[in-house]
Amino acid sequence: MLTDLPESQMRSIRGDRIAMIFQEPMTSLNPVMTVGSQLAEAIRAHETVSRRDARARALEALRAVRLSQPERRMGQYPHELSGGMRQRVMIAMALALRPEVLIADEPTTALDVTVQREVLDLLRDLQRETGTAIILITHDMGVVAEMADRVIVMRHGTMVEEAPAAQLFAAPQAQYTRDLLAAVPRMGNGATRGPVTTDPVARLSDVVVRFPLKGGVLGRTTHQVHAVEGVSFDIRRGETFALVGESGCGKSTIAKAMVGLVPHQGRIEVAGQPLVGLGGVGLKALRRRVQMVFQDPMAALDPRMTVGDQIAEPLLIHGIGTTPDRRARAADLMARVGLTADQLDRYPHEFSGGQRQRICIARALALQPDLIIADESVSALDVSVQAKVLDLLRALQQEFGIAFLFISHDMAVVENISDRVGVMYLGQIVELGTRRQVFGNPQHPYTRRLIEAVPVPDPSHQRASHARLSGEVPSPVHPVGGGPARLPLADIGDGHLVAAAG
Repeated sequence: MLTDLPESQMRSIRGDRIAMIFQEPMTSLNPVMTVGSQLAEAIRAHETVSRRDARARALEALRAVRLSQPERRMGQYPHELSGGMRQRVMIAMALALRPEVLIADEPTTALDVTVQREVLDLLRDLQRETGTAIILITHDMGVVAEMADRVIVMRHGTMVEEAPAAQLFAAPQAQYTRDLLAAVPRMGNGATRGPVTTDPVARLSDVVVRFPLKGGVLGRTTHQVHAVEGVSFDIRRGETFALVGESGCGKSTIAKAMVGLVPHQGRIEVAGQPLVGLGGVGLKALRRRVQMVFQDPMAALDPRMTVGDQIAEPLLIHGIGTTPDRRARAADLMARVGLTADQLDRYPHEFSGGQRQRICIARALALQPDLIIADESVSALDVSVQAKVLDLLRALQQEFGIAFLFISHDMAVVENISDRVGVMYLGQIVELGTRRQVFGNPQHPYTRRLIEAVPVPDPSHQRASHARLSGEVPSPVHPVGGGPARLPLADIGDGHLVAAAG
């Protein structure tokens, strides 16, 4: 049993026989070591090889995961790579020693749909080549349907169901499994709403955002990053306008420009008020009309303040009401987002991730804004919690007439919640239209690529388009070298992929 082994033996097994890919590669990689040094270090920790041979192996691993310009990446630091590149580095590190079992813990959750597609294809190809068994931990049932041979559904630390993927999706036995599958957003399920008013709450005209890059001895600007180039759209009162596109395309930069957090050229108006030229007082008044809900609620909340104080803080900043009035308003908002007034004196760490996101939504509602910018606000939530938060946003929109700028890389969620959609690519909007126009008849090749990359939560669909790996893969190949005697691992077949969902 692995749990009975001393730490010295477990250290030799980790990385060599069992490797792991974590959800957030930036926190898993050492920020002060180059990519090449980290890969070589992992190899030399388990094998007696020279530094030169270890670096050669590291370079070979980067080539195996099809990372662009691998020689250059060897000398770069993690912060110089995109999220997809960093995840490829983590996969290369995990597979450098040809482990028997690879544990992939939410490896694509933070990635946009096109990079997700590339990472999943890469895992499938490497599995076919090496015979490594994969344990895939995810809350994305589309990824489960596409990748898994067998599925284990977990809840509260307990396995509630285990079955082959096709059987589980076709005839789930446990009620929790049925609830999970029912909560999965599916393409084509977007509800048709009545006409939205044409009254704009925000308008962008030829917005440009560029960031200078400095270099040289004098620190002069050498060139500029063109983050946003000539973007124009409006957001109408009471509608949900979605911005979609891959990481780095400029979605979040636009959101920051709309609340005055980054300088911009062009014209941005909120409730008829242009941002350009606004001073501190003007920006403060503007931010009363526009609020943001961020992706990570734990990072957005102050761990030292009670949630009641944090919900009431916008009212305090703007001088609204007395202390009892603000407390009563916070209690009312907690009730509106499905929490209770007796939770006001608790701290953020005492809530679940979904509850913390509800608290962030309550805080955003405190000033009764015209527009809420939701920047990847549901991407880190499991499907059941995600469905509840989306239902909450729809209900609040109907009640208060709020407009949403919904930024996401999850095309299925966007198709279910949006009224109009803007597709961004390399800082520009390449397609703009109603939800039905963009998803039903996409005009731009990039839009079609995004839609085609969406995992479908239906194993029969995936099995028709991808050959399954069972019985078609070679036995795992292990590097030549010394080490402890091989110990029996879990009951996972060579080349098999077991998904854990919940």
